[in-house]
Amino acid sequence: MKGPDLIIHNGKISTLDAQSPEASAIAISDGRVEALGGEELTATADDHTQLIDAKGRRVIPGLNDSHIHVIRGGLNFNMELRWDGVPSLALALEMLMEQAKRTPPPQWVRVIGGWTEFQFAERRMPTLDELNLAAPDTPVFILHLYDRALVNRAALHALGYGKDTPDPPGGMIERDRNGNPTGLLIAKPNAMLLYASLAKGPKLDFEDQVNSTRHFLRELNRLGLTSAIDAGGGFQNYPDDYRVIQELAKMGELPLRIAYNLFTQHPKGELADFSQWVTMTQPGQGDDFLRMNGAGEMLVFSAADFEDFLEPRPDLPVMMEEELTAVVRLLAEKRWPFRLHATYNESITRFLDVFEAVNRDIPFNGLRWFFDHAETITAENLERVKELGGGIAIQNRMAFQGEYFLDRYGERETSHTPPVRSMMAMDIPVGAGTDATRVASYNPWLSLYWLVSGRTIGGTLLYPEANHLSRMEALRLYTEGSSWFSGEEEKKGNLTPGALADLAVLSADYFEVPEKEIKGIESVLTVVGGKVVYGGEEFGNLVPPLPVSPDWSPVGRFGGYHRGDASAPLAAHKQAEPAHRHTRIWLPSQRRFWDLGCDCFAW
Repeated sequence: MKGPDLIIHNGKISTLDAQSPEASAIAISDGRVEALGGEELTATADDHTQLIDAKGRRVIPGLNDSHIHVIRGGLNFNMELRWDGVPSLALALEMLMEQAKRTPPPQWVRVIGGWTEFQFAERRMPTLDELNLAAPDTPVFILHLYDRALVNRAALHALGYGKDTPDPPGGMIERDRNGNPTGLLIAKPNAMLLYASLAKGPKLDFEDQVNSTRHFLRELNRLGLTSAIDAGGGFQNYPDDYRVIQELAKMGELPLRIAYNLFTQHPKGELADFSQWVTMTQPGQGDDFLRMNGAGEMLVFSAADFEDFLEPRPDLPVMMEEELTAVVRLLAEKRWPFRLHATYNESITRFLDVFEAVNRDIPFNGLRWFFDHAETITAENLERVKELGGGIAIQNRMAFQGEYFLDRYGERETSHTPPVRSMMAMDIPVGAGTDATRVASYNPWLSLYWLVSGRTIGGTLLYPEANHLSRMEALRLYTEGSSWFSGEEEKKGNLTPGALADLAVLSADYFEVPEKEIKGIESVLTVVGGKVVYGGEEFGNLVPPLPVSPDWSPVGRFGGYHRGDASAPLAAHKQAEPAHRHTRIWLPSQRRFWDLGCDCFAW
């Protein structure tokens, strides 16, 4: 009898199987889990079996991000200087200065999301003067969440923004006393100005986009991700911008399983987009590595309630119901699963009114649908979601914006935003994710840390203990929970015989390290479909190195998520971690200071 293709032994394997939760060895054949047990499994190996000693490390099912913009992120990754995890603004600016010198015209230096001012030791944003000093000649575009972008003088010139440039609807170009743009672009209240300005920059050619996508997927593998559900995105056109990912899938070279949703690109033309797409493709088309998942997260532009907590909640326009009804009716008729970006409860109430009305005419009857985000959803609307058979994909956006939410809405509202514990108690399907790359970082361990600790990236305690999740609960949301959102709960999310053989061997034991060290975990060995797709530390020789193109790419110099280890390139890595205990911020709406380091919410 033929032996297994791969055996990993001498590990601490968390199977997420209630009947057999732990094992020390796993055997894999034909891309699926064949057996679990102890060292006796090594006796089933033959000459073709790959044997890997996990050396006592923790092994978990591969992580699955239920909401990430992975396809768009891949097309742009090699152009972006990532500040994700960088501990000080001084280091961030030094990286920016060096990259500006390396970037040839007409390319820009882009820092696109994944960071927050509260992660820096200095606890502040960069100034426009600092950007102009760091890069006097190279265009610089820095996106901070979806609330603002900072651009230097060279970027203003490249964008063509001057005294006579009007403010677009829903956005503001800050100006000096003479009416000239300063370089601050503000979402008031939506991010279209930020989206549209970023889209004016040069793109990579096709071959570099392929290389960029390979690097981004490997970066996700490095952090233990084996699956992702792509939420589409602005300026991500179907089918044109899916060419790279389709090519990699066709060649059998995807190291990450991707289910993707189609995101409308044309305000007032949304129904036309979906009417065309339902004739071109269908949910489930593809295979276990790349498959179409349905519609959204943008169904109609009039339903977009961007989560800019620095601004008051926007009221959606009166035509929203009519436009959303037309699209949802089409999707229900064609049996297309759908997802919808939904931040505020007030918006969710109106969305549910539409869904319930469509359901009365065209019963959903098990049609899979879900909200994304749902930070302020109420118990009443949770009941309505459950009644309609929906789910909720949550992300750690509050880990990046919690300080802003606290300032605007106060401690009581902050304490259950989003109400994850209530969702779980009601048996509503819940999956975890990040909403990377333009808002939060793609690092899943930041999201797991947020769920477990209740803290922001900057250390602010947001939630009382009762609203924290156990480490096992959080892990289940990132594995089994997320699998529901692509209809794959029967074959992924755990390590049981017959399941897809996707797993991560961790750099540190997630269940044992101090809470604050969860953020620093990564994978040292990632397996997808029984194939090693990433190796680090003692497993670094199992996967060949991947060259970077173009040669000026920030990825070749700085990598992706900041590691902060001895091999990092700049002396500024010696910057200390933020000293939370003595850092205070002024909360204008409450006319008081808040100590970011104390655990002093009064519940």
